[in-house]
Amino acid sequence: MSDPYSPDNVGRTDVPETAIREAADRLVEATREVRPCAPVRDLIGSNDLAAAYAVQSHLVAARRAAGATVVGRKIGATSLAVQQQLGVDQPDFGWLFDDMDLSGADEVPMSRLLQPKAEAEVAFVLGADLDEGPLGAAQVRGAVDHAVAALEIVDSRIAGWDISFGDTVADNASSGLYVLGTERRTLDEVEPVDVTMRMTIDGEEVSTGTGAACLGDPLNALAWLARAARAYGEPLRAGQVVLSGALGPMRDVHPGATVVAEISGLGSVTARFSG
Repeated sequence: MSDPYSPDNVGRTDVPETAIREAADRLVEATREVRPCAPVRDLIGSNDLAAAYAVQSHLVAARRAAGATVVGRKIGATSLAVQQQLGVDQPDFGWLFDDMDLSGADEVPMSRLLQPKAEAEVAFVLGADLDEGPLGAAQVRGAVDHAVAALEIVDSRIAGWDISFGDTVADNASSGLYVLGTERRTLDEVEPVDVTMRMTIDGEEVSTGTGAACLGDPLNALAWLARAARAYGEPLRAGQVVLSGALGPMRDVHPGATVVAEISGLGSVTARFSG
């Protein structure tokens, strides 16, 4: 199969624009009404990534038109555990907006979420653009200003998480909210591939993993994203946050839960959910 993230394949779909817009409208309404909707694969197919990213682009345009600011990207389905949970076999990406960042907030409002799950990740904050050159390992590593521990609160507008790969891509890679830790480390101070992760909910261990679980190395995930983002016309920029992908299985979150992720070398990050 050809690379769907190759510049030669970007935008190549036989799905009609009317179906793409209908899929986007379905997801926008689910977000507005805080009510899960039916999958959109009946409109765009299960595996047509060009169509799915076209739907995602409509959602991004709508958010921007409403005043939201892009602050970074997220990479989804980077660990085998999460791929198995979702029934997919490759990573995808979504967009992070300013109102998704709840770092330092007293609590995460459940009212903004439909069917949330939490996963622990390494987040990178970029110090340089990733828009030119080969975007190889050395270049990508050099573009990282610092890394922090992160909790991504993934969410799906699709009822019951009944998603194909096309559904999750269209739905902004099942993005929800995120929380960043406070301990910043340069890549001279921590090696992302070597970290270990332990996540608890209300004190009970629910997920463990390592940096190597994220596409072999979270920096591999960042390099993959840099190439994909450039192919799709909006490269990664200095100052942006990149959630590099789960280090272990994601877990359901209930109202009133306290989720804590401990990542070696990066400290811990906590999210407390409203009742």
